[in-house]
This record gives sequence, C-alpha cells and structure tokens, in this order.
Amino acid sequence: MKLGELVAHIATTTPDAVALVVTAENRSITYPVLADLVEQAATALLDTGLAGGDVVGLRAPNTVAYIVGLLGAARAGLVVAPLDPALPPAEQQDRMQRLGARAVLTDTPTTALDGAPEIAVSIDGSRCTVSGAPAEGGDPSAIGLTSDDAMVMFTSGTTGKPKMVPWTHEALAAAMHNVVSAYGLRADDATVAVMPMFHGHGLVAGLLATLSSGGTLGLPAKARFSAHTFFDELAATGATWLTAVPTIYQVLLDVAPAGAPAAARLRFLRSCSAPLPPAVAQRVKEAFGAPVLPAYGMTEATHQACAVAATADTETRLETVGAPVGAELRIAETGEVWLRGPAVARGYLNDPAATAATFGDGWLRTGDLGSVNDAGVLTLRGRIKNIINRGGEKISPERVEDVLLAHPDVVQAAVFPVPDDKYGEQVATVVVLRTGAVFDSASLQAFCASKLAKFEVPEHISPITELPVTAKGSVDRNRLGQLFG
Repeated sequence: MKLGELVAHIATTTPDAVALVVTAENRSITYPVLADLVEQAATALLDTGLAGGDVVGLRAPNTVAYIVGLLGAARAGLVVAPLDPALPPAEQQDRMQRLGARAVLTDTPTTALDGAPEIAVSIDGSRCTVSGAPAEGGDPSAIGLTSDDAMVMFTSGTTGKPKMVPWTHEALAAAMHNVVSAYGLRADDATVAVMPMFHGHGLVAGLLATLSSGGTLGLPAKARFSAHTFFDELAATGATWLTAVPTIYQVLLDVAPAGAPAAARLRFLRSCSAPLPPAVAQRVKEAFGAPVLPAYGMTEATHQACAVAATADTETRLETVGAPVGAELRIAETGEVWLRGPAVARGYLNDPAATAATFGDGWLRTGDLGSVNDAGVLTLRGRIKNIINRGGEKISPERVEDVLLAHPDVVQAAVFPVPDDKYGEQVATVVVLRTGAVFDSASLQAFCASKLAKFEVPEHISPITELPVTAKGSVDRNRLGQLFG
C-alpha cells in the first residue's frame, strides 16, 4: 500500500475511529474526515500545476496542516521532503535547490525561497484549501529519484552537508509494520506527538505507525512538546503509550509527580534516537509506572531497526536496545553494527562516495559499535565517530555519561573531547544539575573515579543550564566542543 492510500484504507475498515485529537481545541478528527481532507489536498495540489514525481518541501510544526500536506502530496504522487521550520532560510533554500523542489508546502507562509515558491495549505474544519503556484518543473531522476520514492529525508549530522536519503513506499510500509508489530499497537491505542514530524522518529513511530494501526494521535497545544501542557495533552488524547528521546524524558522527570494521574493509562514508554542511560530509564519507570522500552534506528533504516519487547526482563530493558524487528543484523570484525532489510535505504541521493562508504551488498554500515548476545539482542557501545582517543586509550562518551547520570544531583550530562597537548584529546563533560543542587567539580570527578578507569574520568566538568541538541533531540557534541573546547 502506498503512503497516500494509508488513511483512506483505515477509514473504510474503522470509519468511526478518531485519527487526530487537536488538544488545543479539544477537537477530534475521524479517519473518514481526515481521508477527505487528504483527497481535497491531493486534488488541489495537482490543480496548481504540480505533477506526479515532482519534489515538494513540507515546512510546518506538528499540526493538522502538516499531516494533510504530507499525505495529500503523497496521494498526488509527489515526493515530499520535510523541513525543520527552525532552519535558517538559507539552509532551507539549499536543501530545496539540491532536490530541485518545485514548491514548499507550509501552513505559515513567510518568504518564498528562490526557485521553490510557497504553497499554503490551510485547514478549516473539514475543508482544505491550497493557494500558490509551483516553479517550473525539474528532473527528479537527475539526482537519483525513482517512481518508487515517496519521501526524501535529510540526515541530521552536525558536521558537513546533510545527506539526502530516499524513502520508498515499500520501505515506509515495512517501517510502519516494524513499529506496530514490535509494540502490538491497536486501534484502541493513542499517543501524543511530542517528537517533531519533520524527523524520522516523530514521523514514522509517532504519526505513521499510529495511523497504520488505526489508533489516535494527539497534537500538542503548541504544535510541539511542552512540559507545561504535556500531561493535559495526555489526558485529552487518552494516551496509552509514548515515544520520545531521552532528553524529553529527563525534562519530564521534574514534572512527572504533578501529572502522574494523566499518565495512568500508559502501558509503555518508548525511547529512541539517542542512548537512554539506565539510571534515567529506571527513574522514568518509577515516575510513570510503566516500562521504558528502548529502540534503535536511524534515517538510513527508515527509522526503527531494533526494539525491546514489553515482555523483556529488567536487564534487557535497561542495558540493550532489543532484537532486530523486520531487519537482519550482524556485527562486523571492527565491532560496527550492520543492518539490512526492506526498510533499509538504497543509498544517498547524488552522493556516490558517501553511498559507497556507508552501503554495500545490501548492508548498511551504521557507524555504531555494538555486540549481540545468544538471544540476538543488541547492546550498543557508542558511536565510532564519538570515541575519544586519550593518548591511545579509547573512551566511550556514552559510558561516562551513564556513570554521571547515576549521581543523585545530575539530571543531564554530555561528554565530548577537547584538545590536549599531551594526550591529543581529553575527556570533558557538562552537566545539568537538579534544582537546588550545588555544583562541585571535584566531588563529581571522585564519583566518576569510583566507577571508571582513571583515563575515563573527565578532566573538565562544567555546569550548564541546558544541553544543546540537534533537531532530533540528540546532544550536539560538536556544539559543546565549540563552546567549551
């Protein structure tokens, strides 16, 4: 089934089911209404002069217009490239030019990008209107797009130009199935879209997996995550599960007790897109009264590749990212995790060198270090590119962070390398402390020394009020190196 047919299919099988809850308005949208909005959008987009195979950008927060724009464009046979609304206009323009996009769909028109004019998508109740016109057509095949492609996602790396990953209709169908089957999602399940839908985590696990299961998705009052409104949104949606990055769970730990009644229906909390320290997972479980289930995925694998099952024991939940779901996994001689399966992308668009370095013989070389036990369960050991080389000693930042987060005063921690004349690199870290805690670098170093090898103990520890993060919620280590290096 193609992406544009998803909602119409569910509308015929469960016509009374609620697809979306607009929490700010306490308004529900059923699957038939959503399907009709998608059909209106598809017709209107083709009427602007767009044609099947054309590339369009999509820039909007977590709103009804984003969902209708995405599925309407897919229904019209367009290839959609989501954009982070917070990206500088120059970066948005560069991405659209690289793709040869004919337009950018948006619910908040601003300034049209050169070569990619804006087309406004507006939703008023059960009516969708589209206004604007596209630029002259380009040639999508020139950058390697095919008729099988539904979307293009940009990698979220913090260095170099983001790479373009094509997602086919087949890969998206497999990705949705992988999430639904891993957690047994049903039509009576509901969640809140706390992750941005311009990123694979929020798009595949939050939006598409929910819709493919016939479940309900709550849209946040501010169209993005806010700890202040989160528990009201849980209650309004009747949420039974949640998917988020560790940084969101760490933020929620400060407010969870006040919102505990609204979380009572949650049967599990999924964590993905960044490593979840065991100490944080345990605190989240205690605060929410539901198991925390880590998952592992990446853009090149159309999001999820491994997941911890709800039936897993405590050690598996705290120490691993689970077994492969819909994918085959192997550990290379170097310790690198390799993946292949129907959801793994074929390569990068218009970048043969990067494709050759990352993909080969159907395998995706993830750049992650890991090991697999006899049950096929994967334990991650860190990112190859994150490893700190201190005089020949290789140090995993994630390991040091796990230790720091076990300290009762530490709410968040990030470890990164800084230049050192003697050792080449030294271990540095920043920490976010709990409210009222007093920063004491020597005490934190002593705590680390009791659990780590001497060369792993951070040489420099600095307090910080908030960690810089990438668009997907991962810690931006490169930014920290610039600030504290």
